[in-house]
Amino acid sequence: MKVARFLGNKTFEVKDLPQLHAGPGELLLRNKVCGVCGTDVHIYHGEPGSADVCPPVVLGHEYSAEIAEVGEGVTGFAVGDHVTVDPNIYCGSCEPCQNGKKQLCEHMEAIGVTRDGGFGEYSVIPASQAFKLDSGVPFEYAAMAEPLACCIHGTDLAGIRPGQKVCVVGGGAIGLIMVQLSKLSGAAKIALSEPNEKRRQVALHLGADVAIDPTQPDYKERFQEAMGSGADAVIECVGNVPAVKSAFQFAGKGATILLFSVPKVDSTFDLPLFDIYKKELTVKGSFVNPDTHARAVALINSGKVDFAPIITHRFTLEQLPEAIAMQMSEESIKVVVVAE
Repeated sequence: MKVARFLGNKTFEVKDLPQLHAGPGELLLRNKVCGVCGTDVHIYHGEPGSADVCPPVVLGHEYSAEIAEVGEGVTGFAVGDHVTVDPNIYCGSCEPCQNGKKQLCEHMEAIGVTRDGGFGEYSVIPASQAFKLDSGVPFEYAAMAEPLACCIHGTDLAGIRPGQKVCVVGGGAIGLIMVQLSKLSGAAKIALSEPNEKRRQVALHLGADVAIDPTQPDYKERFQEAMGSGADAVIECVGNVPAVKSAFQFAGKGATILLFSVPKVDSTFDLPLFDIYKKELTVKGSFVNPDTHARAVALINSGKVDFAPIITHRFTLEQLPEAIAMQMSEESIKVVVVAE
């Protein structure tokens, strides 16, 4: 069984390990496609993920698979079923878990972060973390269930209502999913702020009404022409200070600003306190995907979210360092690793 194990210090090793088997309550998965997430990039550089990482470990938490074995006591699944994985495993007994905030679990584990995940030919997971897909769904699209689930949680927090104006800051894979979810939520007008021309064009194809380049001197005027006095919801999907600053500039009166991205641990931003006061702004964060994975799978099965223009590059397990480098580049949107 071939895996690409993360050893720490920006190092992977491709290694043959003994074949896994499903224990009681578990599923053995034949991994198919795994997305390279921004969290993987952070872990690669020695920064924290959603949970503490202790190498050696097989990373990869955005993945699809086919069931190879069904463990004792597992019902509702059969060998050959196509599934996607919700990586986040909550303890159920800490204070956040018991108070309806399990995404803030004090003892969270995550498949592909603290447990071996998708960057290998096989993985073993608790059956509770698997969600069945329609057999006709491409495995590449199925691998996008976890980021889609996180985005659904984010749009829930942003509270987008039919007829509102939405601005998405950042046109990477997450921003382009947010454009589509905003459209599905009934947004009357959607703007994307993104300096990369290719990503702006994809956003327009996927439902944005206007795509502006924030590096151009007239970007504020272009935004006002399209969105008037400002957006009702602004979703920031970049993770750097200029993007956060622009989110406050794009926000209209009474707006909600969702800081969705994963910033560097030591990132700070000086809040425009008078704007928050005068505009009566609401600022929120968003973390992982509590109880939204099933909704993501339903959307993928329905075909209502388009991943074809988002997935731009494909690599093998042996090419994992190159895959991470490509995910960091301006050339890509979403990079995936084909596990077999």
